[in-house]
Parts: sequence; C-alpha cells; structure tokens
Amino acid sequence: MSGHSVWCSSLAQGVFRDCTCGVSYTERPAAEGTNPKDAIGLTKVPLDLVPDVGLLHEAMAFKDGAKKYGAYNWRTKKVKASIYIAAARRHLMRYAAGEEIDPISKVHHLGHARACLGILLDAAMTGNLVDDRQTSQNLIELMDKLTENTK
Repeated sequence: MSGHSVWCSSLAQGVFRDCTCGVSYTERPAAEGTNPKDAIGLTKVPLDLVPDVGLLHEAMAFKDGAKKYGAYNWRTKKVKASIYIAAARRHLMRYAAGEEIDPISKVHHLGHARACLGILLDAAMTGNLVDDRQTSQNLIELMDKLTENTK
C-alpha cells in the first residue's frame, strides 16, 4: 500500500491527515496501545508534517547559495530583510508566471523562495537581521477588512 493510501485510510479513522485530501489538520492523536515514546513524540515539533520534497529543493537552493556566497553567510554578516523579501518575491513571481526552474541555478524557484524565508527566520533568531521592512499597520488592517468581506 502506498504512503498516500495508508494516510488516507488512517484519515478515515481520524489518526492522520494528508494535505492533498483537503482535510484540516487539528491534532495528531495517539492510537491506543502504541509505544510509550509515541505520547512523548506527539509533544515535539511535528516535522513529519513538512513535505520532504520542499526540504530537498530548499537544500539545493542553499547549496547554490553556498557556492556563490559561502555557507551560512547570513550568520557571519547581518542581512537586510528587504533583500531576502525581494528575492523570495522574484522567485515566487517567476514561478507564478509559469517558470519552475531558475534558468541560472537550475534549482526550483520554490526552493529558492523557501531558502530566502529560512534565512530571514534564522537571521532573526540569531540577531543578524536588519529589520528594514516597510511596515504598514494600515495595510494589515486593509488585508483583514478585505478578508472579512470575502466571507
């Protein structure tokens, strides 16, 4: 039985969720009679929910960046949020326009976008982020209002 089939059949029992099924994820209940480690594992970061394919493409983008700029370069020098936001947007725009693979790096655009976002998170956590975002409470409020209007 394929992994997809196993998850879908488990879904019917309320144990797992498969993101392609369109069912909302709420929790990962422990099945009765499972190993005691399961109960502890359920309290940890649910890495099993992150698609491995995305991680692989992100790793290839990090490999490309390491060749160009050096591995973990964002930890040795501070980075501007605006630079990585713009880079992620460019990769997302090209992907949205129909181009999947970056013609220069030969890496998936979504892998590059994930790498940009990962760098932003890591730089913020390590204190290496220069937060030069163009913040706008008015824009956030407008987004909330427009979202409410679509309900």
